[in-house]
Amino acid sequence: MNEFLGMPASRPRPVTDLDSRAAGLRSGREPYVVATVVRAQRPTSAKAGDRALVLADGTIEGFVGGVCATDTVRAQGLRLMGTGDATLLRITPQEDAPREEEGLVAVGQPCLSGGTLEIFLESVAPPRLVRVHGDSPIARAFTAVGQAMGCTVEPGPGPIAADTAAVLVASHGVGEEPVLREALAAGVPYVGLIASRKRGAAVLARMEGGERVHVPAGLDIGARTPGEVAVSVYAEIIRLR
Repeated sequence: MNEFLGMPASRPRPVTDLDSRAAGLRSGREPYVVATVVRAQRPTSAKAGDRALVLADGTIEGFVGGVCATDTVRAQGLRLMGTGDATLLRITPQEDAPREEEGLVAVGQPCLSGGTLEIFLESVAPPRLVRVHGDSPIARAFTAVGQAMGCTVEPGPGPIAADTAAVLVASHGVGEEPVLREALAAGVPYVGLIASRKRGAAVLARMEGGERVHVPAGLDIGARTPGEVAVSVYAEIIRLR
């Protein structure tokens, strides 16, 4: 029995199991939160170094304490989920009401028997997914720059995944409209077309929702080379995010 409500808690998976599980979540493009106990003031059932993963459905795999600690870690982990942010969670009987400041969330737990836990929560979001349509120098630059930024870049055409962050069309008139229509129908947050303003307007006039397409794509930074154009487009994606 532990001090949290007098209820037993399961012991953690081995670290290697949690690491393997985290790798599987990353490869499956599923967000999760890593919870690591960094300080435990007795009486607590957890100890520094205990770890757990908070999954998107609220499941907790691993061990960071008993029932009260687990419920709090779940709630705060789901709040943080998918942001890529991190925070220190302090669970202590001294807090009358939840308190939040930069980098810290302090929560009181009436079922604690006196101990304090400090748990570092780190949200792990899947890499931004970008689909690139075309085999032009600019399309190849989109791939290279995106990969350098840590994005997952998929070539087009093909089915657009639900979590696609951007579709970039740089095929210079080849198969543009079907890809643009599919991206708009899928609700992709950023759809960019490499074309002159005049040609782009003519293409978009033939499709519903064309006003959502960025054309000419990218920020106006005086880009000339394919690499510079790619940088300008990714800069626009970041600014709009």
